[in-house]
Amino acid sequence: MADFYMVLGVPRGASDDDIKKAYRKLAMQYHPDRNNGAKDAEEKFKEITEAYDILRDPQKRAAYDRYGEAGLRGSGAGFHHVDLSEALSIFMRDFGAFAGLDEMFGFGGGRSGGSVRTGADVKVTIPLTLAEVAMGIEKKINAKLLEPCDRCAGSGAEPGSKPQTCATCNGSGEVRRAQRSFFGQFVTVAPCPTCKGEGTVVQTPCKKCRGEGRLREEREISINVPPGVATGQYMTLRGVGNAGQRGGARGDIHVIFEVDDDPRFERDGEELYTEVLVTYGQLVLGADVVVPTVTSSATVKVPPGTQSGQVFHLRGHGLPRVNASGTGDLHIRVQLWTPDRLADDERVLIERLNEMQKSVPLDSRGKGFWAKMKEALGA
Repeated sequence: MADFYMVLGVPRGASDDDIKKAYRKLAMQYHPDRNNGAKDAEEKFKEITEAYDILRDPQKRAAYDRYGEAGLRGSGAGFHHVDLSEALSIFMRDFGAFAGLDEMFGFGGGRSGGSVRTGADVKVTIPLTLAEVAMGIEKKINAKLLEPCDRCAGSGAEPGSKPQTCATCNGSGEVRRAQRSFFGQFVTVAPCPTCKGEGTVVQTPCKKCRGEGRLREEREISINVPPGVATGQYMTLRGVGNAGQRGGARGDIHVIFEVDDDPRFERDGEELYTEVLVTYGQLVLGADVVVPTVTSSATVKVPPGTQSGQVFHLRGHGLPRVNASGTGDLHIRVQLWTPDRLADDERVLIERLNEMQKSVPLDSRGKGFWAKMKEALGA
């Protein structure tokens, strides 16, 4: 059993800020998109995210400090081992406004490592309905991307000419400077200031792109959204972003999902919760009640003598688990509907019923919420 504090490399008395800083540093190191999907990095990313998710929550942290993982499982704190999609969602959730993505993916510039030829990554947000999340969908978006210039084929040089080898760096793209100090000679390496690290210089720039080798154009992109995604989760489209300078490789497109709220449901991962109103007669006598599902409707059999507030479960009517097998459940709470006005004949019937049922029978008293909780807990 791993110690969550050791996993994050912080002492037990660490502040919330220290825990967040430690997690962010490790998450940036082991994030799957920074490690080409390596399995060991993915496992480490899940492990540190699980530790962080426990220690960032005061209630969970207190239970863990006192009883360890056993305290989390027994206290109702909601502990379970996170999967990759949950880990990614936690990372995105707690570094809002996509903080950390610029550093991780290099938005606004080339790749890390000094390559100026690779195109910048692009970030887009895709709005989704709950029905689209349930089924998965192919979305088409129009994005303005830097595309290779069709006049110079991306070289930046006017047709009939070609880039020349940089005389400053002799085509290496970098310059070295030697400096002497008390400790000896030091050599520093920097991008060539003349060619900006490319090794070539365009003497006759293309008239259409002015030597850039790229032009901004609108392009349609198809995105296959997997079922079950949630707000804040994302996917990466490799090599379809902005074209690099003068024939450089394309960057990536990072697609951020934003799921619209559905007023019919509350969502908890793949589990859905809804509430339906029923009449007194339906609760007492039983009835088949039609309830909404994400894409259609279903029928719930309410047995006679059902109490208001009882929850029924429809297996497999929730949302798919993202990038995994299985589907969540739909949980339906039935609530007694009370009319705000009555017709004359309805009032007569209700008054007659009220005369017959002056109060709750003795054997039903004490069967309220807290009594049921005690029964459920075996008290």
